[in-house]
Amino acid sequence: MELIRANQSVYEDLNAFLLKNETIDARSLANSGYVIQVDREIVGCFVLEMIETNDSWLKQLYITKDHAAKLPVLLEAISNLARQQQSKYIHIHSHQPVVDLLLESLQFYPQQDANFQLESPGPQGNWWTQEV
Repeated sequence: MELIRANQSVYEDLNAFLLKNETIDARSLANSGYVIQVDREIVGCFVLEMIETNDSWLKQLYITKDHAAKLPVLLEAISNLARQQQSKYIHIHSHQPVVDLLLESLQFYPQQDANFQLESPGPQGNWWTQEV
């Protein structure tokens, strides 16, 4: 599994991936996103955005069903990337109970009152934070 800045990936491969996955915010992905490659094929993407001096927001995350088992390893790699970018905390908004369970198992902690200002990410859900 390899993480590559979306704006440095092969344009044709990225475009083909986005055409198959229309719910992905292509603009955010191009600005501050990464693609996930396995054997030179794009199998997922994520947007890790700086929101405060030492905080990052995992704003978008997508991985194909065939590679969903890699999600725990991917979240650990994203945490390492946030650490390299000098982040102290990473925040994630989840609106799926199975993701909540995964985040809890990876030592993310639920946030009742988010002390950071973020745009509404969409559906009702839970905020999680991990110190990186």
